[in-house]
Amino acid sequence: MNQLLFDDEEYYFQITDELESDRQFILIIYDIVDNKRRTKFAKLLEGYGKRVQKSAFEAMLSEKNYYKLIDQIPAYIDRNGEDSVRVYKITGKGKVKSWGIEPVSEEEIILV
Repeated sequence: MNQLLFDDEEYYFQITDELESDRQFILIIYDIVDNKRRTKFAKLLEGYGKRVQKSAFEAMLSEKNYYKLIDQIPAYIDRNGEDSVRVYKITGKGKVKSWGIEPVSEEEIILV
């Protein structure tokens, strides 16, 4: 279920601290025309990060997982068609402002 934000949301992230532990802030945006491939691609990305828009995910990835993701992406897109995927590595200090509906992330429950 989505939650409507009446005030703007603002958060900061400090990438330099995370880079010391081999983590990178990654933003993945995509436009995949075929519903089946788009759904499969979104499920792949859910394994790496969290959805922040219908076609956008954020993730903090190790260098190894970043390259693993980059290697997997071509299998999900039609490079001769209208599909596009963009992956941004963001370093340094960052600030995000957003308005509107915030997707509620489902927390995974692990029982031991």
